[in-house]
Parts: sequence; structure tokens; C-alpha cells
Amino acid sequence: MKPMKGQMALFDERTPAKSRREGAAAKHAAPSRRLRADWRAARDFAADMVAETLYPTRCAVCDKPGAVLCGSCAAALPYIDALTACPRCGAPFGVVQCSECTSVLMEPFGYKEPPYDEMASALVLTEAVRRIVTVYKDQNERGLARPMAQIMARYLPPRWMGAAPVVTFVPATAAARRRRGFDHAEHLARELSFIAGLDFAPLLVAARSRDQRKLGRTGRIGNMRHSLTALAGASMPAAVIVVDDVCTTGATLFAATEALRTAGAKIVWCLTFART
Repeated sequence: MKPMKGQMALFDERTPAKSRREGAAAKHAAPSRRLRADWRAARDFAADMVAETLYPTRCAVCDKPGAVLCGSCAAALPYIDALTACPRCGAPFGVVQCSECTSVLMEPFGYKEPPYDEMASALVLTEAVRRIVTVYKDQNERGLARPMAQIMARYLPPRWMGAAPVVTFVPATAAARRRRGFDHAEHLARELSFIAGLDFAPLLVAARSRDQRKLGRTGRIGNMRHSLTALAGASMPAAVIVVDDVCTTGATLFAATEALRTAGAKIVWCLTFART
């Protein structure tokens, strides 16, 4: 075939026979790779269909098949009203006088006020919400990360977005990652950054600590103190949004904020899916 103007012919009379054979092999390799890729895609699709037939996707709350979180259950969740929530710590009814971030409650942490600049949470941790979190991170229903992040994205204040913050997350311990097979907060943070159009970066490293769910308030404070450090070599942005699934006492987010500020972050905001 005559080459187009400006292009070289694939072969000409001066091309050695060996080079022509290698070129011909390369020419036919690409369709072969595409065929294998198409076959793998078809195989994975068929496997998904079989799995969906045998074990259909079900709502984490009501167990109805069809979606990981059905519309009815999503609408009935206990959303926090941002207009009545504390503008500093996000407590559901603290807009006038907050009972959660007072100096009395901050004293065991060694603070007079929360170390982060602001915090927001989307939901009150009821049994329905707790079930979503449990199914997501302990039953490996990773598909819940997207609807959870979509709910959280609604609670991003415009003033946060204006600073073009980087989204990061509270990392799970190595033991928790091995047990679950993934880092639940990392998946939430990635989904949130995609939905909100913000940059994502891992900025924190978890040290060894006990499972927070087995500890009371005082135990959580001591357990999380200095349990997080900044990732070595990470370029610390000026403004950061720290993502986690649940806020109980705030000890984990306090530790994350301390680590980020020590490493050079100027503004630290925190966002969680739910809070007690």
C-alpha cells in the first residue's frame, strides 16, 4: 500500500527480512492483545452477573435487593441540619450553645477548644447508620463508598471549597487493613475528592493502637494520642480536609489535626459520615 504523504512506509525493499518479520509480528500483536482484553472484560462481566444472580446486591439497611442503599432508606436517614449544628464541631444542635466542644469536655484532651478549624458531619449515628458503616467496612461492601461520599459531599461548606483544600483521610492500622482487605476511610476520601472535584493525597500514617470500638472516652483519648504522624516526604498543603467514617469522642480527628499542623498545614477541616 502506498504510504500517505508525510508518512514512512512500514516496509520497503531496503528493510531486512528479519525486521520485516518482527514488524509483521508487532502489527498482529495489538489485535491479539485487544482480543484478550475483550475476553477478560466479558469474563469479568459474566462473573459479576453470576454473582449478582446468586447473591444479589441488597440495601445495607432494609436488605431489599437492588442497591447497596435504597432510595427509601437513604431518604429516611437522620441527616444533621447544618443550620442548627455547631459551626465549630458540627454537633447537631450546637448553633447557639454547643455542649460538645466546651472547655470542660476539651480538658481531658489538653485543649480549651478543638484543635481543628471546623468540623462537619452528615448523620447522627443511629442503628440504621451504624449498620451502613458496619456493612461497608466490616462486611466488605465497598460499593457503599460512593453513596456515603455523596451524602458527605452535601455537607462541604462553600468557604471550605474556596480554599481549594486537599482531601486526605484517617488511615486504618495495618492490622485493620489486613482484616478488612482495604482502608475504608481512604475509599471514602477518594470518592469524596472525585465528587467534589478536589485533589486527594494520603498525608497521614497510623501507628499501632488498640481498636477504638472497645474503649470508653478516657481510653480513646489515651489510645489515639500521638497515634498518627505525617507521611514522610509528603508535601503538606496549606488547607486540608480530613475524612473519617464516624466521630465518637473526636480523639482520632484531634490526633490527625495535631500531626497535620506539626507538618505544616495551616487550615485543617474534618468531615465524617456520622457522629454520636
